[in-house]
Amino acid sequence: MSVKNGVFPVARASFNTTGLTTSYKVVNTNGLEEPCFMLRITNDSNADVSISYDGSTDHDYLRTGEVLQISTQPSDSRANFRNGTKIYVKGAGAGTGFIYLAGYYQPNFN
Repeated sequence: MSVKNGVFPVARASFNTTGLTTSYKVVNTNGLEEPCFMLRITNDSNADVSISYDGSTDHDYLRTGEVLQISTQPSDSRANFRNGTKIYVKGAGAGTGFIYLAGYYQPNFN
């Protein structure tokens, strides 16, 4: 399947760390609106957080002020985060600041 010659962003999502607990909370309530080849999670808070891609398994860890970027090169043969994927965070307790989620996709020809 061919892809369009362009890269497009999904709407940025954010999570206020005042709601951070030891249980996973979703960052992007509706999930990814498109299958993304790149995700960037920015911890602009004073709380270290664990990241999960299924809401129960610890997958990544992001310290205060760090950025996690996961990307693949767009091409006809792609490995993407699925449309609807939700990203979750948890921590030791409430923090101050936000966790931001950005994503980019390359649409298919219709």
